[in-house]
Amino acid sequence: MIRRAETQDAQAMGQVLSDWIDATPWMPRLHTRAQDAGFCARLIETADVWVAEASGGVGFVARKGDSIDALYLAPDLRRQGWGRALLEVAQIDRSRLTLWAFQANTPAIAFYNACGFAVVERTDGQACDEKIPDLRMLWERT
Repeated sequence: MIRRAETQDAQAMGQVLSDWIDATPWMPRLHTRAQDAGFCARLIETADVWVAEASGGVGFVARKGDSIDALYLAPDLRRQGWGRALLEVAQIDRSRLTLWAFQANTPAIAFYNACGFAVVERTDGQACDEKIPDLRMLWERT
Protein backbone atom coordinates (compact mmCIF):
# COMPACT_ATOMS: atom_id res chain seq x y z
CA MET A 1 0.00 0.00 0.00
CA ILE A 2 1.25 3.50 -0.84
CA ARG A 3 -0.05 6.45 1.16
CA ARG A 4 0.90 9.95 2.28
CA ALA A 5 3.47 9.94 5.05
CA GLU A 6 2.38 10.96 8.53
CA THR A 7 4.43 12.24 11.46
CA GLN A 8 4.52 8.80 13.08
CA ASP A 9 6.27 7.39 9.96
CA ALA A 10 9.46 9.37 10.60
CA GLN A 11 11.02 6.74 12.86
CA ALA A 12 10.56 3.88 10.37
CA MET A 13 11.71 6.10 7.49
CA GLY A 14 14.79 7.11 9.48
CA GLN A 15 15.57 3.46 10.17
CA VAL A 16 15.45 2.64 6.44
CA LEU A 17 17.77 5.57 5.70
CA SER A 18 20.17 4.69 8.54
CA ASP A 19 20.24 1.01 7.60
CA TRP A 20 21.11 1.95 4.00
CA ILE A 21 23.95 4.21 5.18
CA ASP A 22 25.32 1.48 7.47
CA ALA A 23 25.14 -1.13 4.69
CA THR A 24 26.86 1.08 2.11
CA PRO A 25 30.66 0.96 2.55
CA TRP A 26 31.40 4.10 0.52
CA MET A 27 28.80 6.22 2.32
CA PRO A 28 30.13 8.15 5.33
CA ARG A 29 27.95 8.34 8.42
CA LEU A 30 27.57 12.05 9.12
CA HIS A 31 24.56 11.88 11.45
CA THR A 32 23.26 9.68 14.24
CA ARG A 33 20.27 7.44 13.76
CA ALA A 34 18.21 9.88 15.81
CA GLN A 35 19.27 12.69 13.48
CA ASP A 36 18.26 10.58 10.47
CA ALA A 37 14.79 10.15 12.01
CA GLY A 38 14.68 13.90 12.65
CA PHE A 39 15.62 14.54 9.03
CA CYS A 40 12.72 12.33 7.94
CA ALA A 41 10.35 14.16 10.31
CA ARG A 42 11.37 17.46 8.69
CA LEU A 43 10.83 15.94 5.24
CA ILE A 44 7.28 15.03 6.20
CA GLU A 45 6.69 18.63 7.33
CA THR A 46 8.31 20.34 4.32
CA ALA A 47 7.86 18.04 1.33
CA ASP A 48 5.36 15.78 -0.37
CA VAL A 49 6.24 12.38 1.09
CA TRP A 50 4.68 9.03 0.30
CA VAL A 51 5.31 5.76 2.14
CA ALA A 52 5.10 2.22 0.78
CA GLU A 53 4.10 -0.31 3.42
CA ALA A 54 4.58 -4.01 2.82
CA SER A 55 5.30 -7.10 4.85
CA GLY A 56 9.03 -6.65 4.13
CA GLY A 57 9.20 -3.15 5.60
CA VAL A 58 8.73 0.37 4.32
CA GLY A 59 10.00 2.63 1.61
CA PHE A 60 9.49 6.30 0.96
CA VAL A 61 9.89 9.04 -1.60
CA ALA A 62 10.09 12.77 -0.84
CA ARG A 63 9.43 15.43 -3.45
CA LYS A 64 9.89 19.17 -3.09
CA GLY A 65 8.53 20.98 -6.10
CA ASP A 66 10.10 19.33 -9.13
CA SER A 67 12.90 17.65 -7.16
CA ILE A 68 13.06 14.15 -5.70
CA ASP A 69 14.95 14.68 -2.44
CA ALA A 70 14.86 11.10 -1.16
CA LEU A 71 13.90 7.61 -2.30
CA TYR A 72 14.79 4.75 0.02
CA LEU A 73 13.49 1.21 0.40
CA ALA A 74 13.94 -1.47 3.03
CA PRO A 75 16.06 -4.28 1.51
CA ASP A 76 13.12 -6.70 1.16
CA LEU A 77 11.18 -4.13 -0.91
CA ARG A 78 13.95 -3.62 -3.46
CA ARG A 79 13.47 -5.10 -6.94
CA GLN A 80 9.82 -5.78 -6.12
CA GLY A 81 8.29 -2.80 -7.95
CA TRP A 82 7.95 -0.56 -4.90
CA GLY A 83 10.58 1.94 -6.01
CA ARG A 84 8.96 2.38 -9.39
CA ALA A 85 5.52 2.68 -7.78
CA LEU A 86 6.74 5.39 -5.40
CA LEU A 87 8.43 7.23 -8.25
CA GLU A 88 5.25 7.07 -10.33
CA VAL A 89 3.28 8.65 -7.48
CA ALA A 90 5.82 11.48 -7.35
CA GLN A 91 5.61 11.92 -11.14
CA ILE A 92 1.83 11.88 -11.43
CA ASP A 93 1.29 15.66 -11.41
CA ARG A 94 4.66 16.75 -12.76
CA SER A 95 5.98 17.24 -16.29
CA ARG A 96 9.59 17.00 -15.13
CA LEU A 97 11.59 15.94 -12.08
CA THR A 98 15.23 16.16 -11.12
CA LEU A 99 17.20 14.27 -8.52
CA TRP A 100 20.76 13.82 -7.32
CA ALA A 101 22.45 10.43 -7.01
CA PHE A 102 25.93 9.50 -5.90
CA GLN A 103 28.03 8.25 -8.80
CA ALA A 104 29.02 5.22 -6.70
CA ASN A 105 25.36 4.23 -6.34
CA THR A 106 25.25 2.31 -9.60
CA PRO A 107 22.10 0.30 -8.72
CA ALA A 108 20.16 3.55 -8.14
CA ILE A 109 21.50 5.10 -11.34
CA ALA A 110 20.48 2.02 -13.34
CA PHE A 111 17.03 2.15 -11.73
CA TYR A 112 16.57 5.84 -12.54
CA ASN A 113 17.77 5.27 -16.12
CA ALA A 114 15.21 2.47 -16.50
CA CYS A 115 12.54 4.91 -15.24
CA GLY A 116 13.41 7.46 -17.92
CA PHE A 117 15.85 9.72 -16.06
CA ALA A 118 18.98 10.91 -17.87
CA VAL A 119 22.21 12.33 -16.48
CA VAL A 120 22.44 16.09 -17.08
CA GLU A 121 25.28 17.06 -14.72
CA ARG A 122 28.25 15.42 -12.98
CA THR A 123 30.14 16.92 -10.05
CA ASP A 124 33.18 16.10 -7.95
CA GLY A 125 30.94 16.07 -4.86
CA GLN A 126 32.60 19.00 -3.12
CA ALA A 127 29.29 20.88 -2.92
CA CYS A 128 27.50 18.12 -0.99
CA ASP A 129 27.94 17.26 2.68
CA GLU A 130 29.30 13.78 1.96
CA LYS A 131 32.02 15.04 -0.43
CA ILE A 132 31.26 12.15 -2.79
CA PRO A 133 31.01 12.63 -6.58
CA ASP A 134 27.39 12.87 -7.60
CA LEU A 135 25.22 13.49 -10.61
CA ARG A 136 21.98 15.25 -11.36
CA MET A 137 19.37 13.37 -13.36
CA LEU A 138 16.32 14.67 -15.19
CA TRP A 139 13.03 13.06 -16.16
CA GLU A 140 10.61 14.77 -18.52
CA ARG A 141 7.16 13.57 -19.47
CA THR A 142 6.99 12.70 -23.17
